Amino acid sequence: MNQVLIVEDEKAIADLIEMTLEPFGYVCSKVGSGEEAADLIEKRAFDLILLDVMLPGVDGFALMDYITPTGTPVIFLTARASVEDRVRGLRAGAYDYIVKPFAAEELLARVDGLMRHTGRRRQTIRVWGIEIQPESRTVTRDGAEIRLKPKEYDLLMVLVYNRGIALYRDVLLERVWGLDCDVMPRTLDIHISRLRKKLGWGSQLRAVPKIGYLLEEEP
Repeated sequence: MNQVLIVEDEKAIADLIEMTLEPFGYVCSKVGSGEEAADLIEKRAFDLILLDVMLPGVDGFALMDYITPTGTPVIFLTARASVEDRVRGLRAGAYDYIVKPFAAEELLARVDGLMRHTGRRRQTIRVWGIEIQPESRTVTRDGAEIRLKPKEYDLLMVLVYNRGIALYRDVLLERVWGLDCDVMPRTLDIHISRLRKKLGWGSQLRAVPKIGYLLEEEP
């Protein structure tokens, strides 16, 4: 799984970024200052750093001087939307510059694009007899493609990256359909039923009474 460092002093935003990325295989670490980020970067390697510009103490632009020698790709996330700030961030070595507020879907698309471009995205996921290619969003069994609708695929990925964990229905609806989704609970049941049928997961994907659903871990 890809390791992502989120450097953001607003906890609500950092939590939203984590919630957006983790269902799709990104393991997130969060810090709230440039000093904390520098300490962590010294100890651990990351595949990507999502970096706010306006941080307490050392700001994001200054922190780039510390990050650049590591070769870790950086995406700036900031409310500073001027052309001058964007140019400064890109010239400092950032791969991308996203202005707040941003849509979760846009963030995920840009992160996935950068990971593919840099060759850091995990290639194949194998679970319960199927193979998943995250780059192309394709699912196969014994070489034959299993055609999933976009939300079926998104739901599958949330379940796959949380194997062995009983996920509440509200959590699944929020992660797949979004925070402000206006979706009937029955929609989730229908998508689960379709996944079971298409993937041949009778006992592997099961309902957990009064909670939601769980994808079993392989023995």
